[in-house]
Amino acid sequence: MLHPVLQPIIALIAGILILVRPALLNYVIAIYLILFGVLGLVAVL
Repeated sequence: MLHPVLQPIIALIAGILILVRPALLNYVIAIYLILFGVLGLVAVL
């Protein structure tokens, strides 16, 4: 079960991307939400 391990890693990468390129904020947040939505659905199934 990689979900508990993936969440902090993806959050860290998203935070770094936002710090490096603030213009990517909308895209990073959208990708982050989509990934955790999919991971949440997979964990339920």
